[in-house]
Amino acid sequence: MSVVRDLILQADEDLRYPTSGELRTMVDYLDQGALRVSIVKVLTDNEKKIIGESAKQLFSRKPEYVAPGGNAYGQRQRAQCLRDYSWYLRLVTYGVLAGSTEMIQEIGLVGAREMYNSLGVPMPGMVEAMKTMKDASLALLSEQQMKMASPYFDYLIQGMQTPS
Repeated sequence: MSVVRDLILQADEDLRYPTSGELRTMVDYLDQGALRVSIVKVLTDNEKKIIGESAKQLFSRKPEYVAPGGNAYGQRQRAQCLRDYSWYLRLVTYGVLAGSTEMIQEIGLVGAREMYNSLGVPMPGMVEAMKTMKDASLALLSEQQMKMASPYFDYLIQGMQTPS
């Protein structure tokens, strides 16, 4: 769930105190708290802008998605697509806050491939969508924020590329 929680649970499972290395990891995580919160604030405050820019990039690269017969053709299908963007952006913010990809994995990737395949949504399109969301998000962040946030987007993208 979070670095601190995970380290405490591991120490407890082993019936021991946290090691000095684990304590250093906790201190590093806690020292980055303000940065993590600032990233989440930027992403949350700019959700509509990020989603709009992501969709614009995706649909200009893949116009067949919004053409008749495409997965995002029509108002309802396009709204569902944008809803998914928002959902995955929210999962990235959870990962940034927790300092862990666990929630992205458990909530966002487990079963995602099967769900999208059953709906006829092409996984390469979802991967491309997540890449455009990453680009639109990172464009709003400072270099330090980008360095911290980027791995969470990359984890999401890689998870959608990897067969489950």
